[in-house]
Amino acid sequence: MTTRTQAPTIHQHRFANGLTLVVEPIASVASAAMTLLTPAGITTEPADRQGVGAILSEMIFRGAGELDARQHSDALDQLGVHRSGEVLTHHMRLGATMMGDRIDAALPLLLDMIRRPRLDETTFEPSRQLAITAIDSLEDNPQHKVMIELKRQHVGDPMGRSTMGLLEHLENLTHAQVVSHYKQRCVADGAIIGLAGNVEFEKVRDQIGELLGDWSGSAKLATPNAPPPHTYHHIEADTTQQHIGLAYDTVGELDPMSMTQRVAVAVLSGGMSGRLFTEVREVRGLCYSVYASYGAQRERGVVYAYAGTTTQRAAETLSVLRGELIRLADGVERDEFDRAIVGLKARLVMQGESTSARASAIAGDQFLRGRPRTLDDVAAEIDAVTLDKVNDFVAAHRAGDFTTLNIGPDKLDV
Repeated sequence: MTTRTQAPTIHQHRFANGLTLVVEPIASVASAAMTLLTPAGITTEPADRQGVGAILSEMIFRGAGELDARQHSDALDQLGVHRSGEVLTHHMRLGATMMGDRIDAALPLLLDMIRRPRLDETTFEPSRQLAITAIDSLEDNPQHKVMIELKRQHVGDPMGRSTMGLLEHLENLTHAQVVSHYKQRCVADGAIIGLAGNVEFEKVRDQIGELLGDWSGSAKLATPNAPPPHTYHHIEADTTQQHIGLAYDTVGELDPMSMTQRVAVAVLSGGMSGRLFTEVREVRGLCYSVYASYGAQRERGVVYAYAGTTTQRAAETLSVLRGELIRLADGVERDEFDRAIVGLKARLVMQGESTSARASAIAGDQFLRGRPRTLDDVAAEIDAVTLDKVNDFVAAHRAGDFTTLNIGPDKLDV
């Protein structure tokens, strides 16, 4: 599959302080996007301070360098810079999208958010309240909550932690602890900047070198934990609905069969033609929502599945959902395979038209694989997957040893 008439070149540069820069110039677009990863993810938070990163990721938006929160925000708004932040498993992410001709002016303001955030004490409490509110809001979004709790139970601590943190920890965190976390984890060695779009590699490399040349420090990543026993968990809720999650282990991102696993999950959950949607929702009418997804880290992968249904149909929904996951090992039909491949390629093309998605993808690849992949690299990986490979893979990786979790009034018989 060819996604562009000429494959772009992705440039890599490692600065003396350990910061890595990956840049994908895209001549056909006017926009540019940045993803900045610092090694301050949820797995790096002290065990009794889960959520400190969530507060920090909010506070860095409240003033940097010589500018207070309003001045800094106004300066970025005047440049038309859209920005976002979040905490991931291994990193804290700062994202930004702008017109390419504004990147020279925007970079000093954006990099100050990581290099010189104000972190004023007056901004701590509002940031903490936002983090607490986000957790409280899960009670109105049980579909999201069940997947957070499922990951926590299946993957274990620290790799399975929630990016939101824990309510009891957030309530006891202090401003000094957030500042300490920033100083320990927002360091140069291990940080990655991904830029994509209307940018010139040499120009942004030199500018970032000048802006962050005095940035220092290093931080180790968390060691992956052994997975806990995979069992059943129930969270009681006074509702007429049942939210069911299932998880089982599979290959990780660095496994040569990871793309084959993605195709297999696309067979299960590739839109309204996916096997789960068809068999569990359309044919049997058991649930109003059902899907599966593939979550991959370097060495370990997990297939997650969700179904939302009524209390009366919960037991049958769980049975059919689990049965469909297991039945995948019996084989994939040609038409299912073809639809899955088309869906993956369509998403790839759409990603290629988004500078934000490309900046995030090349930064993520740099961390996971040590090198960024072009869209043509990814397309070639998809093209290398055949129906025979998928059927051999699913036969050898039959779903089982599930972690099961439901939120609802009743326990389920598993």
